Amino acid sequence: MSTGPLRDWRTPELRSDVAHSARIYDFFLGGKDNFAADRQAAADIAAVWPSLPVSMRANRQFMRRAIHYLAAEQGVRQFLDLGTGLPTEPNLHQVAQAVHPDARVVYVDNDPLVLAHARALLTGTSEGRISYIDADLHDAETILASPEVGETLDLARPVAVSLFAILQFVTDDEAARAIIRQLMAPLAPGSFLALSTVTADSNPREVTDGIAVYAARGIRERARDRAEVAELFTAAGLELVDPGVRLVHRWRPDEESAALSDAHVQMHGAVARKP
Repeated sequence: MSTGPLRDWRTPELRSDVAHSARIYDFFLGGKDNFAADRQAAADIAAVWPSLPVSMRANRQFMRRAIHYLAAEQGVRQFLDLGTGLPTEPNLHQVAQAVHPDARVVYVDNDPLVLAHARALLTGTSEGRISYIDADLHDAETILASPEVGETLDLARPVAVSLFAILQFVTDDEAARAIIRQLMAPLAPGSFLALSTVTADSNPREVTDGIAVYAARGIRERARDRAEVAELFTAAGLELVDPGVRLVHRWRPDEESAALSDAHVQMHGAVARKP
């Protein structure tokens, strides 16, 4: 069976008059699931952070390379993706199931628009299984105890957890570390965490100005330097895999990513293993 149930299915209550980070991201990636408020916010942000669309696309490419690495080189067949965002092909399950058709994926997000499009995420191979949970990132223990996780993943076997471009919205470091600890603690040895988050290391002026525009729209963000990102992993007892924390286009780059300028990419990323 390829899909899991969508419990508590309901008509989402969308605030189309208020900009939302996931819809701004969708707009910058060329998507159509955004409203006038999101497009105006994107224009205001791009005015001071012109490299942001390039950085967002580089992050999406990092997701593909990291998930392919975990599936193809580490043999991972189970994935838990938090802060999923709006469907943008290839989605995580498409990358994983291209390597292992029987791969299983649980997506987690609490954005009403993502919920409205969740069925697009639930289309995978007949051999695998995909589920979606409408839940908040901070409710890690509830997520792991959910029926969707229980029916889709075997926590006695390695699971790859992914937090792509989401922790910058968790501005408190201890809260970010707590999320990671709670997610990884129940998982089997040999599980992995793949993570990317905003940094100002490569372009301080644009990132600082851009974060201020996000904040003016009611969206708080936190940029972390390379050492702070590494500490998110090590505080949970995880072991970074080569090449450690890097700007996302420098993490096991393909030809397209390698051609990007560091100044145009403002995301650090890494993958780490639970010993």
